[in-house]
Amino acid sequence: MVDEFKRYRLARFRKPIGILQLLGSAGLMAGFASPALLIISAAGLTVLMLLGIVTRIRIGDSFLETLPASIFFVVNGFILLIAVQQN
Repeated sequence: MVDEFKRYRLARFRKPIGILQLLGSAGLMAGFASPALLIISAAGLTVLMLLGIVTRIRIGDSFLETLPASIFFVVNGFILLIAVQQN
C-alpha cells in the first residue's frame, strides 16, 4: 500500500486518508444510532471515493483498476441519498 500511494504521488497523505477512511466506516456503523452521523460519514466517504477516482484517472489507471473506487463511490452515494431522504 505504501508503494501505491507513492505511485499516486500522495505518499504524504497516506496516514490522514487511512484515518479518514476508518472514521468514515466507524461513522457508518454508528449511524444506526445517529442519523446525522450517518449522513456526515457517508458524505465524507463519497467525497474520498470521488477523489480516488479522479486520482486513478489522473495517473492513467485502467478501467478495471478504477472500478473498486467507483463501486465504493456509488455505494456510499446511495447510502447518503437514502439517509438524507429519511431525514
